[in-house]
Order: sequence, then structure tokens, then C-alpha cells
Amino acid sequence: MSATSGDSRLAGLSLAALGVVYGDIGTSPLYALKEVFGGRHHPVPIIQENVFGILSLIFWALMMVVSLKYVTFITRADNKGEGGIMALMALALRSVQGRRQQRVVVILGLVGAALFYGDGVITPAISVLSAVEGLEVATPAFTPFVLPISLLILIGLFAVQRHGTAAIGTFLGPVMVLWFLTLGILGLISIAHDPVVLRALGPWYAVRFFANNPLLGFLCLGAAVLALTGAEALYADMGHFGRRPIQVAWFGLVLPALVLNYFGQGALLLRDAQAIVNPFYLMAPEWLLYPMVALSTVATVIASQAVITGAFSMTQQVIQLGFSPRMEISHTSDQQIGQIYLAGINRMLLFAVVALVLHFGSSSNLAAAYGIAVTGTMFITDLLAFVVARYVWGWPVWRALLGALPFAVIDLAFLSANSVKIADGGWFPLLFGLGVFLLLSTWGRGRDLLAAHQAGDATDTRTFLGAVGQVMRVPGTAVFLTANPDNVPHSLLHSLKHYKALHERVVLVSVHVLDVPRRAASSRVEVVALNSNFWQVTIFYGFMEQPNLPDALAGCAPCGLAFDPMDTSFFLGRETLIPRLNSGMGGWRGKLFVWMFRNGGSAANFFGLPANRVVELGTRVVL
Repeated sequence: MSATSGDSRLAGLSLAALGVVYGDIGTSPLYALKEVFGGRHHPVPIIQENVFGILSLIFWALMMVVSLKYVTFITRADNKGEGGIMALMALALRSVQGRRQQRVVVILGLVGAALFYGDGVITPAISVLSAVEGLEVATPAFTPFVLPISLLILIGLFAVQRHGTAAIGTFLGPVMVLWFLTLGILGLISIAHDPVVLRALGPWYAVRFFANNPLLGFLCLGAAVLALTGAEALYADMGHFGRRPIQVAWFGLVLPALVLNYFGQGALLLRDAQAIVNPFYLMAPEWLLYPMVALSTVATVIASQAVITGAFSMTQQVIQLGFSPRMEISHTSDQQIGQIYLAGINRMLLFAVVALVLHFGSSSNLAAAYGIAVTGTMFITDLLAFVVARYVWGWPVWRALLGALPFAVIDLAFLSANSVKIADGGWFPLLFGLGVFLLLSTWGRGRDLLAAHQAGDATDTRTFLGAVGQVMRVPGTAVFLTANPDNVPHSLLHSLKHYKALHERVVLVSVHVLDVPRRAASSRVEVVALNSNFWQVTIFYGFMEQPNLPDALAGCAPCGLAFDPMDTSFFLGRETLIPRLNSGMGGWRGKLFVWMFRNGGSAANFFGLPANRVVELGTRVVL
């Protein structure tokens, strides 16, 4: 590849990253500084030393948490190029020994995933509300319409998810370029009136602010962290663009634009403390107000879209890693592998977002709920990153601690400051996250118990083959799905019991999801020929891939196992679970698992099996 083509590709990926990765953190100027100085929770008095202290705090938080921690270090902890809390958990599990240590890693990963879903609900609500609230700055006459307009935008956003975002994806980057350029220019113009505000770039102003106001300084961290929301997204979306484009976009445009805008808002507050009503919009000239509201709304929709898409991708990973029942996944693009849609998750997010907007009513009220989810996910990322550094990279304990401890202390300080706002809204992401965690952990535990129960009743495959020599065979190929190819699947035993015959060729197929994002097509299948014309086929997928068994089985032909789609039948077991009081799970968790199991998606749909070639054989399991 030539240097010119390489540079063009880097520029294209960096542009695309602006539209997906940085939408969340890029819209934080709409509300972050407003909440620090004018929020309901411990507002900071607007005097010069306080303004300098807060601006210094935000600047160095952006440098330490986003630039140093995420963009420079955490993006190195990739799982075959993929990032995000579940990819980090899978990477950590790969080298951690001992069931107790693995259990701790799984719990951390599931808690982080649960908080991510909470973030996925709050981000669209607070972002769109804060953008539409700019209409109130234009004229108070718009105040009664802020809530209805916000709800209409959000409902419309979720309504179009089924169509995918591939068609508009090429426009997201340029729109966000315009957004960040506008942020920077408005901030620069405001700074030009009071360039003294640039003195706040010095870290000593933040140190002096905390020294003079220790309690207020600690409490204001709960609002200042709003400037960092979205930092986790750049790590989660790393697999779509790569580490280098994300770094180029951050240092080349996003970071300078954010710093200029925050400092511009600070300069405006030094000139006019009354501008705290909405410093972001009041920084713009009056003639630009309505265009700014429109641009802000588009930017917040893009930020919300990125979070919603992230929730879909997270769900796919959770399903593949075995912590959620199967759900129907629709691929909305034949060009981009990550473009998926999950109707159930979309409905859940929409319901939660609408309820959130109606309950809290304004972006200021929602700000209390926002920080808990963000800081909780950041802190868990620190802990998992320590595990990866220690056990995957092989760092000595002192070095791993030295690398993770400073960031953990910073994130823990932000998390602690947000904990005082639990009664004022911080309860929502905790309650929402607890519900998601219970669902994920219950499913994981239930699957383990079900697998253990089935293994206890299993028949060894080779023993079975020695006893079926005289069984009548009928033409065709039968494919039986099984979790363990060394044991005879219950669906095969039930088929033999009912039909008193076997197909002339029987294939036992097991699907293994690996702790890597994707598996190379050349090593997708492993084929083993057994006697009596039985075959064992193992199909491997990464945790970010959507299984398609007919396509995978077509890859068995070079191994001497060719499939005729019209002469192949797929046999699936369909268990009906009966909860038992003295099972390995508590009574209510057992009932919850049974409910999730009964309402899970169809295995045939999940594995892409042709509906007219599937036979399901049921059995009752007392669990």
C-alpha cells in the first residue's frame, strides 16, 4: 500500500470515528459546565478563582482520563483488535486461573455491561433534552414544548433503528466535523474577549481550588465528570476503526474543540455570571441561536445513535458469551458486519428512555443520574485492565499496580462524588443496572446447571455407535445440534425412539464461541469421521459474529462431507423446564431462569437454519 493511499484510509477512518466514537463526549459541553456552576446539586459560586479551578480540573481530567488512560493505554488492551468491557472480560478470562478468580472477572464484566446499558438509556435522554432546551434561551414561549419535542425526536430515533444506519453513516462524520469546528470557533471567539481564562490551563489552579474548598471540590466532581461521558465509547468502538484513527481524531480535532469550548464558556461566565442559565447557547450570537439548536439536536441524535448501536453490539456479545438467551438479530447492512438490530432491546431502551424523560423532565434533573453509570464503568475498566496487564501481558505486580492505581484513584473519586446524588437520581442507573445484572448472572448460572443436568443423563457417543449397527437407515442427512459432541444429543435419542431408524448419514454439530472477536473462515470448522457413517463437526465463532450454520457446513466439503441443502434435515432439542424448590438456584432465580428460557429466541432462527428443514423434539427437564 502506498503512503498516499494509507494516509487517505487513515483520514477516512478518522472521519468515520468522529461520527460514531465521539458523539457522546462531543455533546457534553451542552450541559457539563452548566451543571457545575448552576446545577441543583452543590453549585460552585461563580468567581474568578472558582472558574479557573473548574476549567483546570476539566482540562486535566480530559488529559489524564481520556488522553492518557483511554486513548494511550487502555486501547492497547484489545482483544484481537476489539475493545469494550465484554472484550476486556473475555481477554482477562483467557489467562486467569482458578474458578474463584474467573468468577470475580465474570462478575466485574457483567456489572460493567449492566452499567453500560444504564448509560445507553440516559445518554439519549439527557443529550436530546439539553439540545432542545436551547429553544428556551431563544424565547420562554418554547418552554412548554421542550418535553414534547424531545419525546418526538427520541421516539423517531428508535423507530428508524430497524432500517439500520448504513444509509446515513457516510453523513455522520462530516456533520460531527461541522459540530466540533463550531464548538472550537465559538469558544475561540469568547476566549478572545477574555484571554486571561487561558491561565486555567495550569494544573495549580485545580489544586488551589481543592485546597481552598475541599468539601465543595469533592462534591463538584459529580458534575465535572459529565465532561468525560463517552470516554468508554472510544474504547468500545475501537474494533470498528482501529486504534490509530481514534487517536488521530481525538488529538487532531475533538480535544482542541472541547477545550476551546469549555474555556470559552468559562470566559463568558467571567463576563456575565447570569449566563449560567445556559452558557453553551448564550456564547453564540443571537442570529445563530436557532441554527445552533438544530445542529445541536442533530449532534445529540448522532451521539444517541452510537450508544444505541453499542447496546445492540453489547447484547450480541453477551448472547455469544452465554449470559443471555438467544434473541432475534437482524442484519441491516450487507456491507458492514456491525450493523445489527435487536427489536427486543430497541423496545426496552425506548420504554426506559421515555419513562426517564417524563420522570425527570429536564437535563439538569437527569445529570444526577448520569455520573454513576459512567464512573462505575470506568472504575471496572481499571480493575479488568489490571488483570490483563498482570496475567495477559505478564507484568510484575508492582508495575501493573503502578499503571492502574492512579487511574483507579481518579475514577473512584468521581464515583464517590456521584454516590451522594443517589437519592436525587443516581438510583436509576443502579436500579437499572442491578436488574440487568440479575438477568445476565441468572442466565449464566442456569445454563451451567442445565448443562450439568444434561451431562449427567448423557450417553457416550462411541458406546452408542457400537450399539446401532443393526438399526435401519433411511436416505438423507440428519444434523443434530449438541453442546458436547462426545455425548449423544437427546434429540438423537428421541428421534431413534420414535422413528426406529436413523438417516444414512448422521452429523453431530457443536458450536463453540471463542474468547476472540472473530474466527478466520479458513479455520471455521473441524470435521471428524466416525464409524457407522457418523460425523462430528465443530464450528467455531468469535463472540462478535452471528452464527450461520448452513454457510459454515458448506465449508465441510473439502473434508469429504458435502451437504445437499434439499436432502438435509436439522434436528433440535427443545427442553421444557420444570423448576424445583431445592435446585442449585434460589426459588425466585430458578423461576426467573425458566421464564427467560421459555421466552428465549428460536435456536433455528439464531443459527440461520432453513425453517422447512428443521425438526424439533421436545423433552421435560426438572431443574
